[in-house]
Amino acid sequence: MKIRNKSVFIISILIPLAVGSISALISGNMSSYTALNKPAFSPPGYIFPIVWTILYILMGISSYIVYSSNSPNKAKALLIYGIQLFFNFCWSILFFGFNLYLLAFIWLIALIFIIIIMIREFYAVTPLAAYLQIPYLIWCIFAAYLNLFLFIMN
Repeated sequence: MKIRNKSVFIISILIPLAVGSISALISGNMSSYTALNKPAFSPPGYIFPIVWTILYILMGISSYIVYSSNSPNKAKALLIYGIQLFFNFCWSILFFGFNLYLLAFIWLIALIFIIIIMIREFYAVTPLAAYLQIPYLIWCIFAAYLNLFLFIMN
């Protein structure tokens, strides 16, 4: 991957990082999460910001690759990317901000399907962009599993 425009590359990475950060700020204090009954496989709280930062950076790199391509499919791929960012943004607010665990789970399932569509669209532009989204998909599937158990246990 050759970076042709460093400013666009940096902005591409900052967009998902900003989406995640603003969502976390709106979601409010996550002390309610620490008070929840959690399944044994729930990772410690400090893992989440580390993983999400990595995933947002991968999203940004992936979107830059798509944006920089000459593919006629890039507009559709970036539209789906924007839609999944919106769903990603709202999930934390539903889960942490409003404690709507069942709705957050349903929302997360929708997000997973949108991510799968995005991966398919990114693959049509360039496989590398799609491959960079696979950790995000896997993490969201794990998050859905956690979300479901948190709903059941609380």
